[in-house]
Amino acid sequence: MKKENRRSFLGTSLKGSLSLAIGLAGISDWAHAENTEQEHTNHEGIGIFDQQPLPYGYTDLEDIIDAMTMEIHYTKHAAAYSKNAKEAALAENVNPQESLETLLGKISHYSTKLRNNAGGHYNHEMFWQCMRPKRIDNLPTGNLLQAIEKDFGSFADFKTKFTDAAKTRFGSGWAWLYKDDNGNLKTGSTANQDNPLMDLSTQELKGKPLLCLDVWEHAYYLKYQNRRADYIQNWWNLVNWEYVQRRWESNR
Repeated sequence: MKKENRRSFLGTSLKGSLSLAIGLAGISDWAHAENTEQEHTNHEGIGIFDQQPLPYGYTDLEDIIDAMTMEIHYTKHAAAYSKNAKEAALAENVNPQESLETLLGKISHYSTKLRNNAGGHYNHEMFWQCMRPKRIDNLPTGNLLQAIEKDFGSFADFKTKFTDAAKTRFGSGWAWLYKDDNGNLKTGSTANQDNPLMDLSTQELKGKPLLCLDVWEHAYYLKYQNRRADYIQNWWNLVNWEYVQRRWESNR
């Protein structure tokens, strides 16, 4: 009887201990969920800085952009802009209701940290969409092609101007096709993570971005080393002209 009582006592104690452990684990999970929810609430309104999934796999832009470059570019460089932009936005009380485009339009009122990282986030999110798997003889069509021919004389002339803007950008930066306030298509380049939306951009380079090319070395160096011109030339086979056309038509 004593042995049975001891076994019963040990069994009851073990069950009690397990129940307590499970209960504590449940409380811990609940507390974690509560903290996560609180963190989400604290970050409300900065979803404009969230990275969106790539519209293709890391290997899908081969052999123009290698998979390792794509993975590092997306998960390290672009992710850092997203993270740092969120931090700066919270610290500087960015209006959670405004769009990223609106914020960039008055970026001179904020810190250099927000300027660099909000610009970097916007530029990269657009850059991913501006590309798709390789197509030979990749050309725009329809109204967009007509607009390019009207404003540049021919698609070949536009391509030359855009390529020159990308090749001659000293140091790090971006090349752009953009639409100015009069609806005309123009090309140009910006340094670092600036873009034509920013109020800090010169009047000669201000408008709605339609197409962008990243010419920071991290965008191409693993494959092309110092051969930026080769990277630019090959990149034309990746341009997602349907996306560019949608951007052009969204505010005609």
